[in-house]
Amino acid sequence: MIHAFRNEQLTDFLATPLVFSNGETHVATWATQQTGGFADDEITSLESIIGPLARIAEVYALRRTAANLLDTYVGHDTGERILAGQIRRGHTETVHAAIWLSDMRGFTALADRLPPQTLIDLLNRYFDCQVPAITRRGGEVLKFMGDGLLAVFPITGSDSIARVVCNNALAAAYEVRTKVAAITGSTQFAHLETVRFGVALHVGDVLYGNVGGVNRLDFTCIGPAVNLTSRLEGLTGRLNRIILVSAEFARYCDAELIPAGEFMLAGFVKPEMAFGVQDEAR
Repeated sequence: MIHAFRNEQLTDFLATPLVFSNGETHVATWATQQTGGFADDEITSLESIIGPLARIAEVYALRRTAANLLDTYVGHDTGERILAGQIRRGHTETVHAAIWLSDMRGFTALADRLPPQTLIDLLNRYFDCQVPAITRRGGEVLKFMGDGLLAVFPITGSDSIARVVCNNALAAAYEVRTKVAAITGSTQFAHLETVRFGVALHVGDVLYGNVGGVNRLDFTCIGPAVNLTSRLEGLTGRLNRIILVSAEFARYCDAELIPAGEFMLAGFVKPEMAFGVQDEAR
């Protein structure tokens, strides 16, 4: 059914319901300034396309909803890949990137003594300190792993681009450090001890793509570079540091980074040099 009305400027409007297959009703509007408004044959023509238009509008609405959901749960770039049909198990590509891996310290003890809702609120606040700082500087959050976060800052091009990317990633780490430190200064979490965490940064090639079972896949990044970043993050607690970076990452940074030592990391044959930031040097 078409509903017609006229405004003060003598513009004729038509409103037509668009009914989706799930019963949702939306509206399409049409306007004309021609003398006499819409002719009968024009209204008939509009009525004839309402059904097909509803189907097309529904397809676009569903795609927009799917894109928004994928952006929320897997990130923008990953969501675009999934929507483009890159869902074959084992389909991967190599991406050169700065890798970010962070983890909250003492989370198991916190989970044991905090009420469940308080724990969830704390985790959400903790991740709110990180995600905007990362994405604003070109990083993409790939996944949350309990209290851990994995992100990549893709590097495409020359060493000069790598330098910009690594400087951005380190700037994000500084920002996150400040924001996480302020959590216990808030009224909601004033009763907690200082929230402690560590973040490791490395540069390397990662395999980016689909891994999982036949009917359940995860779009993630894997590879030795990710493993090394994880081992470095484990060192942050042992060395009482918040930020540690690899020698490869330090090579591209303009900031003055302080050697923290050479360490044998599980799964790696040769010792790896780690660097810390100047204001955390011991």
